[in-house]
Amino acid sequence: MMCRAHVTVRGRVQGVAFRYFTKEKANSLGVKGWVRNLPDGRVECELEGRVDAVKSLIDFLREGPRLAKVTGLDVEWLEYSGRYNDFRIVF
Repeated sequence: MMCRAHVTVRGRVQGVAFRYFTKEKANSLGVKGWVRNLPDGRVECELEGRVDAVKSLIDFLREGPRLAKVTGLDVEWLEYSGRYNDFRIVF
């Protein structure tokens, strides 16, 4: 079963390699999509892939890399689109 999730992460999540952490974890799980910093200090990403892989990546995002301090995470589940070929850091 495939799924898509739009995720925003709050806390100390910029300047701590959060986007690179997300990309590395996504690639290791076979998740496609993108991640970017938002002007308000949050990190936003869209994830597509197998339900178990997307849920695993969301669990990693709740913790973040070593220097991050995640204080909240919002997930919106969307219909799978199949539009992504890889996982990218976007600006």
